[in-house]
Amino acid sequence: MSDYMVEAGASARARARRRRALVTLLVVVLALFGAFWFAWSYWKKPPEPATAGSTPTCTTVKALTRPSRLNVYNATSRNGLAASTAAELKKRGFVIGAVANDPLKRKITAAAEVRYGTSGKAAVQSVLALVARPVKLADSRKDASVDLVIGNGFKALAPIPTPTSTLPACTPTATPRTTPRATPAKKPSLVPTTTR
Repeated sequence: MSDYMVEAGASARARARRRRALVTLLVVVLALFGAFWFAWSYWKKPPEPATAGSTPTCTTVKALTRPSRLNVYNATSRNGLAASTAAELKKRGFVIGAVANDPLKRKITAAAEVRYGTSGKAAVQSVLALVARPVKLADSRKDASVDLVIGNGFKALAPIPTPTSTLPACTPTATPRTTPRATPAKKPSLVPTTTR
């Protein structure tokens, strides 16, 4: 007799079925192990620290109120300085009132002096932004006009602000960004539940 034994076809098929079942069971167990490992690592992962500025939030920038009338006065010995400055301010959209030498005849060493009354208090910021280091001076006038008195320190008007350089559309602020996490009290269930 030969050392080789011939098996019946039924036992070979049975062994192949057992092998397929074992491989399928092994794949299912590995898939479940991977799913539980992922869930466990997500659950036990420490929360990410909140970083300043991680989420930009937009802030609105209020436009400056312009005066109802802007008077431009020259307190220097340079001829035509008030007229040329008034022409530039008119191009920028200001309503120009009087253009003359300083009626108070004061000697101003700063770049400019901005004079205003109580009614022009809201509009004075837009005029202060026109000149570098101006002097602010409140007076007793009743109307909302503002005076820009050019002094000896005046070189030129400040450049027109552009929205991209001075007024950003969105300003990053310290807003913590958190990700939602599962609470430790809830554990995954192996038994499917139905709700009615």
